[in-house]
Amino acid sequence: MDGDTDFTGLLAKARQGDADAADRAAAALYTELHDIAAAYMRRERDGHTLQPTALVNEAYLRLPRGLESVNDRHHFFALAAQAMRRVLVDHARRRGSDKRGANAIRVTLSGLADAGEQDIDVVALDEAVTRLAAVDARAARVVELRFFCGHTDQEVADILGVSHASVRRDWEYARAWLRNRLGP
Repeated sequence: MDGDTDFTGLLAKARQGDADAADRAAAALYTELHDIAAAYMRRERDGHTLQPTALVNEAYLRLPRGLESVNDRHHFFALAAQAMRRVLVDHARRRGSDKRGANAIRVTLSGLADAGEQDIDVVALDEAVTRLAAVDARAARVVELRFFCGHTDQEVADILGVSHASVRRDWEYARAWLRNRLGP
């Protein structure tokens, strides 16, 4: 059995009332989500006030109906990417509102710039991704899963149920679209 099948089995047992299965599923997801959040936060500026554990906890609390709403591991990480995005944007808005944006949190969007890394305001990125979703919802999901949840192209393809080539096309399109909207 692979990890996805094991997790799907644990979810099925949890829905039938098996508290031990629910605890094991939550623990497995929490550990993996914490690793993703820690990797994400390492890319942040020094002195960032949001810690990986707080990001994971807040994102987990924002999942609709907890694990009961999750179909499988891929579905969980798709939901987690959305939740982490909302947590980061809300955090940036709270911090930025102190001085009307003077202290806006800056994040690095690796892979967006042609050369090197580009600092970008997470609130501006969120607004741009929201606009992108109106034009191309799947491309926006690819950005969300790659940037906010740190997934690889293959993981994104598995989560979205599309080919690796489709994810690459969506990512290239989204990068160009966002670069155009977010400017230099």
